Amino acid sequence: MTPPPPGTPAQPSYPPPLTSQERGLASVVAPRTPRTPGTAQPRWARPALLALLLVTAVLYLWSLSASGYANQFYSAAVQAGSESWKAFFFGSSDAANSITVDKPPAALWPMALSVRLFGLGSWAILVPEALMGVATVGVLYGAVRRRFGAGAGLLAGGALAVTPVAALMFRFNNPDALLCLLMVCAIAAVLRALDDGRTKWLLLAGVCFGLGFLTKTLQAWLILPALAVVYVCCAPVALRRRFGQLLLAGLAIVVSGGWWVAIVELWPAASRPYIGGSQHNSFLELTFGYNGFGRITGNETGSVGGGGGRPGGGGGGGWGQTGITRLFSSDMGGQISWLLPAAVILLVAGVWVLWRARRATAAEQAGQRAEFLVWGGALLTTFATFSFMSGIFHQYYNIALAPYIAALVGMGAALLWRRGGRGASLVLAATVAVTAGWSYVLLDRSSEWLPWLRWTVLGVGLVAAVGLLLPVRAGASVRDGEPAGDGKPVRDGDPARAGAPSGAGAPLRGGRRVAVLAAGLGVVTALAGPLAYTLNTVNTPKSGSIITAGPSVRGGMGGPGGGFPGGRPPGMWRGNDGGTAGGAPGGGQGAGGLQGNNQATRQGNSQAGSQPGNRAGSQPGNRGRLPGQAAGRQGTGRPGSPGAAGGPGGLSERGAGRMGGMGGLLNGSKVSAKAKALLEKGAGDYTWAAAAIGSQNAASYQLATQKPVMAIGGFNGSDPSPTLAQFKAHVADGKIHYFIAGGRGGPGGGQGGSSKITSWATKTFKKVTVGSATYYDLTRKA
Repeated sequence: MTPPPPGTPAQPSYPPPLTSQERGLASVVAPRTPRTPGTAQPRWARPALLALLLVTAVLYLWSLSASGYANQFYSAAVQAGSESWKAFFFGSSDAANSITVDKPPAALWPMALSVRLFGLGSWAILVPEALMGVATVGVLYGAVRRRFGAGAGLLAGGALAVTPVAALMFRFNNPDALLCLLMVCAIAAVLRALDDGRTKWLLLAGVCFGLGFLTKTLQAWLILPALAVVYVCCAPVALRRRFGQLLLAGLAIVVSGGWWVAIVELWPAASRPYIGGSQHNSFLELTFGYNGFGRITGNETGSVGGGGGRPGGGGGGGWGQTGITRLFSSDMGGQISWLLPAAVILLVAGVWVLWRARRATAAEQAGQRAEFLVWGGALLTTFATFSFMSGIFHQYYNIALAPYIAALVGMGAALLWRRGGRGASLVLAATVAVTAGWSYVLLDRSSEWLPWLRWTVLGVGLVAAVGLLLPVRAGASVRDGEPAGDGKPVRDGDPARAGAPSGAGAPLRGGRRVAVLAAGLGVVTALAGPLAYTLNTVNTPKSGSIITAGPSVRGGMGGPGGGFPGGRPPGMWRGNDGGTAGGAPGGGQGAGGLQGNNQATRQGNSQAGSQPGNRAGSQPGNRGRLPGQAAGRQGTGRPGSPGAAGGPGGLSERGAGRMGGMGGLLNGSKVSAKAKALLEKGAGDYTWAAAAIGSQNAASYQLATQKPVMAIGGFNGSDPSPTLAQFKAHVADGKIHYFIAGGRGGPGGGQGGSSKITSWATKTFKKVTVGSATYYDLTRKA
């Protein structure tokens, strides 16, 4: 070869031809244009997505009104926000703005707007939550599909939709539903930024994190460090630009989350509601104390059980044993851990496979690897925090993990399926076998509930694992004529693009069919257990402060419908029968009570537990309680007619004034027709129709009468609002009509204010008895 003439520009040096192994990897991470992901979609992808979203919507909307007002603590704040824009802005528990809920108000805003449009009712409150669930599934599908294909997106979306704790919380009115949606949107925006390095996506992610802070304060920022590290390491822009972009994203977080905080902190305290959950009327104190680092250390002044550690629960005090196995325990495992082992296995395998891919597909494999690191970082950070935090921790918090687990399962399964080969088959088979085995363990904890299911899942799962081990050539998963990752169709006889070694020829048709059948069985067995739990959850009304998904479990620390980890926390007393929260608006009795709604006990007897306060086992068909499990307070009833017995949800006079668990801390009182009429009479002449200890008690009466009811001491009854002097001043000014006796705050936490108010009111004013409930008329001296 003659050398080029002098002055000729140097020619680029080309890499040597690809090896057969690298051609196989090219089929897994074939390059494509990230900005036009839709061009690579197979024709079935969009109809399949629409079907997934439709099924999810039906699942989350089915019999939604059976839960009534769900968590009355938040429903009362929603009702207040629909009546008063000031209450809407601050998240006040009542329209007269005495005290706020113990969270920022963002999660209340969609529900309050819905109630303003459609009126107060179960559907108006809960439908926005269900739609958030559908949106979360859709966003997760889109985020996964961009680099891993429609099949991966559908698997991820379906896995999220049937995760029991997700189905539980997307049908409930706690802040966790909105937080989950915002976190998935934030990750989706970060992934887009990792695609093209555009700042706008990081700004959008920052807005999502800011709104997440206004939903559930610092929990929204758990995954921020992991995402920032991945972006610094993997973004396709210069290092200096990466840090600049992250600073702008941080500014977006501060602006989108800090504007409300600044207004609240600068607003004169005398003209705004007291900040619930704080001890000094400060939102910053609430953020970094009770709702912040106190959740990690267990030092939560004013919380249930008081500040500092609580005995009886190992490292987690009264909230269960901490440690790496916490989320696999009896009361947590069935909520979230069905696919958790699979997600970890596929995370490790996916990163390993993509780290070994070199040259021809470097850019695309780096993008896919970054996605694994983003979802995996979010999963591991959240898992570690939940496993070792010593403060308040409820089972339903685990919804935060659901989208991360689902994404990793969808991505990892699709990657290994397309990768093919002996190693990928071994990992997939092991994943299916481990998932089937763990599903058996979880189902065996409710051995009297669908006993055939655990054996079916185990047997079919093992068969699927064996089927995946059968010799199938690499690339068998990409069917003839289907597009690969770059949108170009794969044809039999094109071994380089199908992923087979050079000269191997087309995949074996028979082996492919066996592999496809085995993969289908593997998906079915992996989702069968969580789907059964989810259907149980959908068919069981839920209400109260602490709820769980699925049937009762052996060794569980709280049954479906609610319960404290570790049994009753110190100082908790056994409440009266009828611990169910009342006030379901024409939607029947809300499920509730401390030990909850044993769905197994209701099989074959639709009437069991239909009366408020039925204990498990008191009616025929209630024989499903497991050994060592305390009798639960049944609250699962047949929906009643609107206004039956004169009160929302058909509450009887017999239940009037009876407190839920912990004296109404976990569930509110039952309000009879006569009690409702008593409080409504002349209520327009007062700022508050009544005052009650604790937010749940106050919420019951407020929702029944739709008149402001003051929550003395906030949620726990331990906040110093109002003080005795302030309460006396309100009474002297004629602002409060009745004091409702019988409520109490949680154990510990300093209840001096509420105790003094109770003592003064009961000694000073005339007692009025309605049924079994006692009220004190604050306009008439004793």
